[in-house]
Amino acid sequence: MGAHPKQKISRSRQGNRRRHHFLQTPQLMSCPTCGEKKRTHFVCPNCGMYKGRQVLDMDRQMRRERAAQQEAEQ
Repeated sequence: MGAHPKQKISRSRQGNRRRHHFLQTPQLMSCPTCGEKKRTHFVCPNCGMYKGRQVLDMDRQMRRERAAQQEAEQ
């Protein structure tokens, strides 16, 4: 014998359990460096700064994206 429920779960109880299973909008803030909207505790996708430090080299990343686009076009 496996695990079987002793009673049927009613639709209202099932709905109460699933009440919190929805997608939430991400917390956004403005980047203190460039002013663009970014997610909290994430690197800014526009300037590459996090906690006042330069984490991503955006020039290098832009060159990679352009190269990938050129390869895809060929």
